[in-house]
Amino acid sequence: MRHVKAVVITGGEPTTLRDLPEFLAKLKERGFAVKLDTNGFFPDVLEECLPYVDYVALDVKTSLEKYGLLGGQGTEGYMRTVDMLKQGKVDYEFRTTVVPGFVDAEDVPKIGALAKDAKRIVLQQFIPNDTLDKTFNNVKPYSPEVIAYFADVMKKYVNNVVLRV
Repeated sequence: MRHVKAVVITGGEPTTLRDLPEFLAKLKERGFAVKLDTNGFFPDVLEECLPYVDYVALDVKTSLEKYGLLGGQGTEGYMRTVDMLKQGKVDYEFRTTVVPGFVDAEDVPKIGALAKDAKRIVLQQFIPNDTLDKTFNNVKPYSPEVIAYFADVMKKYVNNVVLRV
């Protein structure tokens, strides 16, 4: 009797691994439901993975203009991923962790424009003690009310806005 029915592949960034599609195919052959979390910067690998996943969670970390602050080198591949998911057959969510300084009020409509007409976008609370970069431990998260306001703005772009606060 198998107790595990689903597997989530998460990071680091799993799509940096060239053999990821083969691994996912083996999981599907064994009957697992598969969710893939990705930053979206490796669209070619993601495209090869899509036949073997049931759900994709794409990080939308901030507005495109601010991706450079996160070390992103160009967003062309990322935008290919956004379009691929919007036009594809695999269920997905766009997911934004609302980190003050990276996601501010002026970024929300820009993120909304990027996510326009997506199936869903999730706005989730930033937790300062759960960071790789310890300088973020002192960042004060937005209140649930501010995130709810951001969600109201986001509803102009995406019908299904989910809050995880």
